[in-house]
Amino acid sequence: MIKKLTSLFPLWAILFSIIAFAYPSTFSPYKDAITPLLGVVMFGMGITLTASDFLLVLKRPGVIVIGTALQYILMPLIAFILSYALNLPVEIMAGMVLLGACPGGTASNVICYLAKGDVALSITLTSVSTIMAFILTPALTWFYIGQAVPVEVSSMMLSIMKIVLVPVALGIIMNTLFDKHIERFRHAFPALSVATIVFIIAIIIALNRENILVAGKLVIVAVILHNGLGFTSGYFLSKTLGLNEKDARTIAIEVGMQNSGLSVALAVKYFSPLAALPGALFSIWHNIMGSALAAYWSSDDDKTGL
Repeated sequence: MIKKLTSLFPLWAILFSIIAFAYPSTFSPYKDAITPLLGVVMFGMGITLTASDFLLVLKRPGVIVIGTALQYILMPLIAFILSYALNLPVEIMAGMVLLGACPGGTASNVICYLAKGDVALSITLTSVSTIMAFILTPALTWFYIGQAVPVEVSSMMLSIMKIVLVPVALGIIMNTLFDKHIERFRHAFPALSVATIVFIIAIIIALNRENILVAGKLVIVAVILHNGLGFTSGYFLSKTLGLNEKDARTIAIEVGMQNSGLSVALAVKYFSPLAALPGALFSIWHNIMGSALAAYWSSDDDKTGL
């Protein structure tokens, strides 16, 4: 039952976004809860990991480097180019670039499984990019938009450490020390993460109701293109670099799916609620598109007998 409810994440996100848009006062008072709520999500990610999940870095360093490099090179660059091509307002451009500079999304592991990719590789790539976000997310954000808006690099690094690294580390420690004790509760953490992310999205939609009426269509176009180009470039560049089909699918999903919750929390803290809008919309869209892509690949494998 819990798994079924969790798998309907895009539907819940859309439903609560509509409610938040219609009744913004229901969610807007919870703006200050975004950061601690994201900490809950990251703790949930950590409690599903163990130290052994990082051993793949030593076994397959080449593919880990390729996947992580494509993640952090392609997505902020695509966001920057799209922002200029679509002539997006500076605040939205800041949110787009920040989104692109964030690590892989936690839902990518599930999408990878559905797409018949390499789940172990997906988990490792998500973990590695999450750890590297401490340095790369603030640095890349500053590199691309530091000329247009002030970017507090050191402060952002500290925020990522508090929001991401500490909760993930605590989750890993709890999972390692109390593995048997939390086994019967482990299945509940993905559902808790989904519920938390849906609530975060609703807050951002509520805070941006007027902005959505003015610039919503343009931001939606930017988000769809950003996500689509991430999936496409991640897949074909992986194939060009000689990776097999399974690895290419995995990296495409990792590149195309961002930790949009982190981008939302950082955007609200360091820029504005408007800058958080791309992350909120991306959170809905990348799960819809990721699920569709996984269904296509899975169906294609069934037809070819793979």
